[in-house]
Amino acid sequence: METAQGVSAAAERCATAVTGRDRLTAPVEHGAQLAGQHIITRVFQNGWLPEDIHQAARRHLDEYAIALLTDVIATYMQPFAAASVDETWRVQLDDLDAVAWWSQSAPHLGQWAAKHLLTPIEAVTTLIQALALLIRLPRLELIRPLPGTAQPSAAVHHHVDEKILSRVRGLLAKAESTSFPDEAEALSAKAQELMTKYALDRVLVDADTSVPDLPGACRIWLDTPYVDAKALLVDVVTKANRCRAIFSSAWGFMTIVGDEGDLEVIELLTTSLLVQATRAMIASGNQADRSADSRSRSYRKSFLIAYATRIGERLATANETTIAKSADPERLLPVLASHQLEVDKAFDTLFPEVRNRGVSIPNANGWDDGRAAADSAELGTRRPIRK
Repeated sequence: METAQGVSAAAERCATAVTGRDRLTAPVEHGAQLAGQHIITRVFQNGWLPEDIHQAARRHLDEYAIALLTDVIATYMQPFAAASVDETWRVQLDDLDAVAWWSQSAPHLGQWAAKHLLTPIEAVTTLIQALALLIRLPRLELIRPLPGTAQPSAAVHHHVDEKILSRVRGLLAKAESTSFPDEAEALSAKAQELMTKYALDRVLVDADTSVPDLPGACRIWLDTPYVDAKALLVDVVTKANRCRAIFSSAWGFMTIVGDEGDLEVIELLTTSLLVQATRAMIASGNQADRSADSRSRSYRKSFLIAYATRIGERLATANETTIAKSADPERLLPVLASHQLEVDKAFDTLFPEVRNRGVSIPNANGWDDGRAAADSAELGTRRPIRK
């Protein structure tokens, strides 16, 4: 029980009981292989993606266990033909470098232990800790098809033009690096305008075709501290980009439902705004007249909540302006409404029982400064398209 709960000492005691000090025995290595594949198969069937497992491991395990889990994932993928693997899976596996580097003529665990210079007991302890984390992972919604079941011809996903993304990334990078708020604002606004126009054009094109871009889903993981405040920022960006989001507070991630292109832009914009929000929060904390208060947790949480709230207001206003200036706003509005209905339907299918939860604002100074910082934020992205 202690091992399954992640108690390190319990994992080491278990490893000592089953492992020889000088070498890994064949039964131990064979058992490690079977256990790893049995558990990882169940975890994937329960809705977890490779990147989700990596993010959970990064928060709860050391570098050795993370490397071991990457190999467990690579082993799981070996039987599947590339054509039967979903695009999101392929991208995440590439990002994790989940490849079978070891010789197939010998058990994996011994080769892995030798690669990382670990003793048999250390290797088995790491294995037990890694598998214990997998056992604790809850069931999630299945947002991408499992390997072996993907059907590339079943749906056509319209990703953002790479030239557009490159320009947007460049604008956001400049906005994040400048120390002049006015310049950052101009760069962000330009990037947001670019993405918004692209997204609206795409929505109209989809409305004229027989193969619309169907809603998809992704997860965005948030780092501590102030995860709930950061989740609010993701939520307002999500709404501005015609998508829906839900927060898993226990594990610290947001699940977002919407068109593939919109999901991509949400990831891009939230990443940039989180960098900007953190930088603005720290800078505000250096104010001499209230340095003690501005370094407190209550101040910083309130700052981020206010920042997110104000960003949401700015994005909503920008959306209304862009739609009003579009070539055919009367045609665009019903198309956007129809699009939103499809997203809502997909979201409700995945999450039939959703509870709304508010966030408290414990510090008035933090709230005021957060709104002021949001007014200077670089909106290098706005409401269109996802990554």
